[in-house]
Parts: sequence; structure tokens; C-alpha cells
Amino acid sequence: MNRYPLWKNLLILVVVLFGFVYSLPNLYSQDPSIEISTVKNVPLDENTVASIKAALENADIPLKRIEERAGGKFLARFSGTEEQLKASDVIAAALGDQYAVALTLAPDLPDWLRGLGAEPMSLGLDLRGGIHVLIDVDMDAAVEKTLERYTGDIRTLLRKEKVRYVTVGHDAQRVTVKFRDAAARDQAEDIMHDEFRNSVLETDEDEKYFSIHGSLTPSEANAVKKFALQQNITTLRNRVNALGVAEPVIQQQGERRIVVELPGVQDPSRLKEILGATATLEYRLADTEKSVQDAVAGRVPVGTKLYYDRDGQPILLKNRVIITGDQITDAASGIDTRSGGPMVSVSLDSQGARRMRNVTTDNVNKPMAVVFIESRIVTRMVDGEPVKHKKKVEEVISVANILEPFGRRFQTTGLDSTEEARNLALLLRAGALAAPIEIVEERTVGPSLGQDNIDKGFRSVVIGMILVVIFMAFYYKVFGLVADVVLVFNLVMIVAVLSMLQATLTLPGIAGIVLTVGMAVDANVLIFERIREEIRNGSTPQASIQAGYEKALSTIVDANITTLIAAVVLLSFGTGPIKGFAWTLLIGIVTSMFTAIVGSRAVVNLIYGQRRVERLAI
Repeated sequence: MNRYPLWKNLLILVVVLFGFVYSLPNLYSQDPSIEISTVKNVPLDENTVASIKAALENADIPLKRIEERAGGKFLARFSGTEEQLKASDVIAAALGDQYAVALTLAPDLPDWLRGLGAEPMSLGLDLRGGIHVLIDVDMDAAVEKTLERYTGDIRTLLRKEKVRYVTVGHDAQRVTVKFRDAAARDQAEDIMHDEFRNSVLETDEDEKYFSIHGSLTPSEANAVKKFALQQNITTLRNRVNALGVAEPVIQQQGERRIVVELPGVQDPSRLKEILGATATLEYRLADTEKSVQDAVAGRVPVGTKLYYDRDGQPILLKNRVIITGDQITDAASGIDTRSGGPMVSVSLDSQGARRMRNVTTDNVNKPMAVVFIESRIVTRMVDGEPVKHKKKVEEVISVANILEPFGRRFQTTGLDSTEEARNLALLLRAGALAAPIEIVEERTVGPSLGQDNIDKGFRSVVIGMILVVIFMAFYYKVFGLVADVVLVFNLVMIVAVLSMLQATLTLPGIAGIVLTVGMAVDANVLIFERIREEIRNGSTPQASIQAGYEKALSTIVDANITTLIAAVVLLSFGTGPIKGFAWTLLIGIVTSMFTAIVGSRAVVNLIYGQRRVERLAI
């Protein structure tokens, strides 16, 4: 009666082994480490490793070891955070700006665990330490910027169509065009209807002027705000990479806010400096008539400037800047319908469109380059000490021939791959912030405080476990001990699933684990009380066990499903710490149902299912 078939016992055994194996990485220590990766397609090889080792040896910084990781990266391990921070500056100075150096924590796992893909849980900012910043994006400024662009486009369009107007202006809500007569207004309205289909046009008149008021449709305004938010996220992500953080978290919160979490970073002033940094783009004509070799040798021809692309190849460009990134309104990657190759579609404002049209008309079939310009913080060794300073970096990210004259919208072709096209579109969009930002909240969590939170959280879980274990063993005897065994395994399963999903464990997440410990035995309490009730009604011990598990099942499922729904809602709509709590609660409910119903039944079957029993120890 009370025995599982062989396949079910084997399944439970597999789950048990799975839980213990994938929870093991959390028992290993984590080394303060530095992740080294390339940013300019420069290979990482043994020569690079030798340079790193030599630089660290000269700086008298002890190194545990350097190992190769997936994705062509290297990981340098150190004994403590002090050595890690010193080594970061030394390695950055030794390798230059062709490589990215990121601080991280790396578990010291054996090869067989790493081969199984086992990793420890990700720790949240409150446990690991670092900086939390909440940024507000000025959406109204983004809409106003769009209206400002429309103002210029309308002015250019009316001049092109030779429609006489008095003024074209805008405020925060709409664009206003004034005319002296109704005929000119009506003509302009027809033209604007055809050109600006996503706008709402209204007319009115007073004693002096006939006017057209243009405003964005609600859907267009929402699209502008959404685009501004996403572009700012992309821009901030690019800028944060300069900080050398291995696992930054940059995500949207609500309709207009961005959360930036940087584990391991302890310098808020540096973060503000990076977030407020400027980056831009320039379009320039390439000079194919003058000698690049002379420029490399130091004899730069008049009217030109020497640049280098991301592969280190020299390119001679003309001094005149056609347009800058400030005049780019949108950029998207795609496939060129004519050639079938990758391309980037670019949209300009009216001023940029006019300049681009004039230049490209005169320079068909000539190459044009896109130059990416930004200020970076670089590290140089001065008298044996790493010194940080600002450096203006200018590099050519794309060169393509002008196939035909173009103006407001055009395509950049001649790219090597779709990935290059996506990267170029990203850089074109993310050269500058689409809307102003303001830091509305800032928190710094020190590593010692994070460790203190871990210690307190672990202590609370242990104390809760001990109290529950003692109560269950005292009150339900053998069955209580069974509940204690599956409770420990439930905790192991929670850790294993969190590790596999790489869900972030936060301080509220630890609270969720403590709550789950109490909730996990609730199902067993319902089952055991049912068994006691059956015994009091005169059922045999074996029949009581069978009836106790079957009759309590529906109650357990109903109770846990309601809690599960609440956890899913918290996970869907919550942010930060709330999500951390929701993750552990959700996983804990699922694992506790398995361990309480299936796991405890398997242990009870092993104890009582193979023999005649006169009396149950419950």
C-alpha cells in the first residue's frame, strides 16, 4: 500500500543528487578577480598573459593565477580586494585602451563542477556591496526636443514649397505657424498633412494672423518618450562599461526612471562623472588624394586630419565636419534591398539634412567616414604609480562610399556583417543622451556591510531552521524527524534552483527563504494531523498514512497556489528588493510542495511501508 514504484524512487533520487550538486558551488570561496577582454578585436594570447604577469610582478602585487574563460577572456585571481584594486590600475596601464578590465568575484570551483555549468548564486547589491543609483529621465524635454526638430523641418519644407509665412515657433506642447492670409495657411496645411502624418493639425485665426497648430498624437508622444528612455539606457550602459564593472545592472523602472546598480564600485563621484560624460559622432569626407603614409610619418597635409579605425588602420579625413551626432534623430540596422548586405538607416534633423544633401551631391562615389568621439578615463604609470586622467578618444567606426545624394534619411552601407551594422546603429543612437537625466536617489553599500548582511541573513535562516526542527521532532516524533529531513533538502533545492537560474539573492530574498522554511513544514503539519485523525477514527496505521496524504493533498495545493499567485504578481510588477523576495518565495513554494508531498512520503514509505506496523510514532 505505502510504497512507491522503482521509477518514482529513482526520480526522487535524481532530484536529490541534482539539488546537492548544483548547490555545492555556494560552499566554495570567491576570489576577488579581474576579467580581461578585448574591445578592438585584438587577440588575447600568451603574450598578453606574460605582459600582465610582468606588470604585476614589477608592482609587487601577488597573483594567485590567470586562467582562460569562455568568450576569449582571461581571469586574473587575487587573494584579497586590496590586491585586486591595485592590480586593476596596473593591468589597465599595461594593456592600454585596447582591452577592457572589469572587477568581479569568481568562485574557485573544481573543473568537474564548472564542466556541469554549476555556478553560485548571484548576490544583490545589499549583500555584495556597491552603488545603487536611481535616475529620472526628463520626458517632457524629449518631447520638446522632437517639437523643436519639427519646427526646423516645417520651416525648411515651407521654404522649399515657396509658401510665405510669418513665424514658425514652438512651446512645450505644440508647433505654431502663423500666416498673413487664409490661402497660404490652407496651402501649408495640405503640405504639412502629407509630410507629417503622425501629427495633429489644428487651425485658428485672430485679427492679425491665420495660424496652424501642430502637436504630436498620443501614440507618437509615447513613442518619443519610449525611444528617449531606451536610448538613455543604451547610452548609460556604454558609459558604465568604462567603469570596469563585470556585472552592471541597468534597467528600466516605471515609465521614466532607470536603475543603475554597480556591484563592487565604491566611488560615487567617479560614477557621476561617467554618467555625465559626453560622447558624439561626426561625419567627415575621406581624403583619397593625399598620402596617408606622409600623415603617419608626421607630415599631415593641409586641410586634413589623421584618424585610425578600430583595427588600427590609418585613415586621412578632411577637416570639415558635415554633421554631428546631435543632428541624428534615429538610426536602425537592417538589410539593403539592392545589395542584400547589412546597412544602417539614419534620420537627420532639418539642418543636418540640408548640409548632408549639399555635400553628398558634390561627392557621389567618394568615401565618407563616421568618427566616434568620447572622453575616457585612462590609466598611465607615472613613476611606478598608476595615475588616472581624461583622454579624448577619436576613432573611425565606419567608412562607406556615397552612392547617391541624400538628405534627411539615408543608408550607410559597405559594412562587413549584420553585427557591425547593429553596433553602428547603437553607437549612432547612443552617442549622446536623448533627454536630460537627474539622479534622484543614491546609495552606497560597503563590502563589509554586505558581508555583515550575509552573516545576519545566514544566522536568521539557521536559527529558524533549528527552532522548526526541534518543534517538529518533539511534537510529531518520527514523522517530525521525517519533516526535518525534507525541510533541509527543501533548503538545498532552493539554493540549487537559485544558482541554476542565476536569480539575484538579496536581503529581502533571505527573508523569503526564512518565510519558506516556516511554510515548508505547514504542508507536513496538515498531512500529519490528517494521519492522527484517521488513527483516532480506528483506521490501521498503513491505511492512516495512505488517507492522510491523499486527503490533505487538495488543501495543500489550494493553500500554496494562492501564495504562488501573490509571488508571481510581486515578480511581475516589483523591482529590486521586492523581486528578490518574490524569487525566493516562488521557488520555495514549488520546492516545498515537492518535498512535503513527494519527498516526505518517500521517506515514510521507506520507514513504514515494508513491514507490518502496529502503532505509528506520531
